[in-house]
Amino acid sequence: MKYRVFAITAHPDDIEFSMSGTMILLEKAGCEIHYMNIANGSCGTAEYDTDTIVAMRLEEAKLAAQSIGAIFHAPLVPDLEILYTKDLLAKLGSIVRKVAPDILLIPSPQDYMEDHTNTCRLAITAAFSRGMQNFPVDPPVTPVDNEVAVYHAQPHGNRDALNKKVYSEIYVNIGDVLDKKTGMLAEHKSQKEWLDRSQGFNAYLDIMKGYAREMGEFSQQWEYSEGWRRHNPLGFCAADFNPLADLLGEDIYFAKNYAG
Repeated sequence: MKYRVFAITAHPDDIEFSMSGTMILLEKAGCEIHYMNIANGSCGTAEYDTDTIVAMRLEEAKLAAQSIGAIFHAPLVPDLEILYTKDLLAKLGSIVRKVAPDILLIPSPQDYMEDHTNTCRLAITAAFSRGMQNFPVDPPVTPVDNEVAVYHAQPHGNRDALNKKVYSEIYVNIGDVLDKKTGMLAEHKSQKEWLDRSQGFNAYLDIMKGYAREMGEFSQQWEYSEGWRRHNPLGFCAADFNPLADLLGEDIYFAKNYAG
């Protein structure tokens, strides 16, 4: 069986910070991978007008997806407009039904900004309603009934909204693909100056590596890691459907002391 993997985040470069190492490994394992940011990156600049930065960030995201053989899905709304609304849910639900993923990679339920947490909520409901014929999606797509395993990535910086460390249930060894993950993030050239100005990020590629190194320390297994927590399978899949474990072999570790 060729699994379909769908990564859904809020903004261009969010996938690269928290998910792309795992996606690269899944593609190497034979999966079909899909890449989507719900927002178009319109506010990620201190110098360009809206149309210019949106076009720049769209091209950067497409290049990042292309670099790992991912199928690209266009954004739906401007930054700060990822709201839990019926209209946006109907649009995302349509895409989820069309892709019909077996593995859904989404943001943490707790994070430092609402675009991230609302993306998580929207993606969960879009997946949960995938087989509901009486929930209309836009554009219409026939409901699907496949199992989908939902995994939450680490919050940005491995901290929740109250700046507390977040540990994972599942750790993935990304040391062998760190260079490719870094190359994906480097495609987002417009963000270096913006992140330096807006959030005090200096050398954003090194910041990403620092987060991955910290996750490696959390894992107590590897130098660089990405972390995941599995969503409650009720309504999504069987309790024992855990395809990351089947696909990643020796590159996956389940924390023995994880308490949630």
